[in-house]
Order: sequence, then structure tokens, then C-alpha cells
Amino acid sequence: MPRAEVVSADSMQVYRGLDIGTAKPDAGLLENLPHHLIDIRDPSEQYTAGDFVREADRACDEIRSRGRLPVISGGTAFYLKNFVCGLPDSPPADDRIRSEVERDLRLRGPEALRAELEAGDPQSAGRIHARDLYRLTRAVEVLRLTGRPLSSFEVPAGPRAGHDLLLIALDRPREDLYARIDARVEAMFEAGLAGEVRRLLAAGCGDADPGMQAIGYREFLEARRTGCPRLRDVRDRIALDTRRYAKRQLAFFRTLPGVEWFSADDVEGVRGRIMGWWRS
Repeated sequence: MPRAEVVSADSMQVYRGLDIGTAKPDAGLLENLPHHLIDIRDPSEQYTAGDFVREADRACDEIRSRGRLPVISGGTAFYLKNFVCGLPDSPPADDRIRSEVERDLRLRGPEALRAELEAGDPQSAGRIHARDLYRLTRAVEVLRLTGRPLSSFEVPAGPRAGHDLLLIALDRPREDLYARIDARVEAMFEAGLAGEVRRLLAAGCGDADPGMQAIGYREFLEARRTGCPRLRDVRDRIALDTRRYAKRQLAFFRTLPGVEWFSADDVEGVRGRIMGWWRS
């Protein structure tokens, strides 16, 4: 079996400076196991599912050209489904409509756009975070342009051509998963997460930056806005948001076509399945 290289499917590990809160691999791991699509954007830059699919395709091609096995790992379930099945056939940007939406954002504020989206596309409104202005304005743009909700442009159901894929998902008992999440959040604070957030703010990062919408960062910004900066409250909120996100991830992973589930502790079972697939 050839050596592997990892292609990160984490939508927040792409951002420079967001290290502790996104649990980026440390230098020792990176030396032994190369990772791709980490630290490739500034926190102020957008990184979309389309960006991920294009750059992951390129990374996989490069890894295979070296005779190695690309392993896409993560992370952001929507990115993974777009990679496996292809991007939805949503309309391209329209400059006139986009300018109108941007003008309304400036003059009327994000609350007005969110109310418009909730009326016309409640599914998208429910999954777009309150501070995610890029996805909010894009969803409103599509709604105005087509009269259809963005959520109606579905990801194709089956795998796209061009890759021979083995899809493996790992599961844990819910109690174990939540205990590990709590321990991870504690470890992040011990490693200096609060200081990392302060450094990002001092560097000019703020509420509107896509990178600062990540779990582990947005909770600090929300606490600052509401005047409730107690670290214990922020820590509890991060743990709660992470548990909710993990639950959504597991549900989304089950929609991947042909995915095979293993216990996260079944290392030999996973290794055997990968080797059998590779030899075939």
C-alpha cells in the first residue's frame, strides 16, 4: 500500500492564524504525513464549496502523480458531499442583482435580508449563521434572480465521474463523543485559545470576516457584543455548539452514497478495508 497524503476537508483550517480553535495538525504530524488545503486563505477571504472541490481535485491529481494515496479527511460534510457528488447546478452570479443585494445590505442591514430569506427560503435561512453575510447575500441573490430558493438547487445524488472512491465514516457512542468534545474544548483553552482570538482581533479580524464564523471564535465575538465575556460561559457555549455541529455532521454523512460505517476504535477493520479496496 502506498504512502498517503491528506487533503483537508475542513472549511476553517484553510484560514491562517486559526490554529488552536480549528485543531490544525501540529508540525510533527505534518512532517510525517503531508496535509493539503491548510493555511491557504486569510480570515477575511471567502472559501466556498466550489473552491474546495476545485482545489481538492487538483491536490488529488498531484498526490496520485507521486504514486501516493490521497485521503480526504474532515470535516465539513457539505464540502465532502460536493466533492463526491459534484456541485449543485445553481445559477452564476448576476452583477446587477448582486449590486442590489449589496446596496440593501448597506442601507437596510442584514436583519432585513434575513427576513426576506426566511420568507422565501426558510431552509437556507435556518442553516446560514447569523453573522455569515456572504452566504446570506448569496442566498438572497439566488432567490431574487430565479424566484427559487437556493436550497432547491440540490447536490446530485450519485457519485461524479473522475475518482475511484472508498467512503469511510467513523462513529462513536454519543456519550463518548460528547465527553471527547468537552475534553477537546478544555484542551483548546489550556493551549491558549483566548489569546489566539485576541491576536486575531488585534490584527484587524472582526465579525464580518468569514474565518471568524468558525466555532471556537464566533462565541468570543458574540460574548463581546453582548457584554458577557466570562471565559467559562464562552467555553460552555463552544462545547454546546460543537456537540450540535457533530450531530448535524453525522446526519449529513449518512446521505453520502455508498458510505461504510466503522467504529472509531476499529483501527484494524478500517485498515483492512482500505487495503482490500486498494488491492482490488
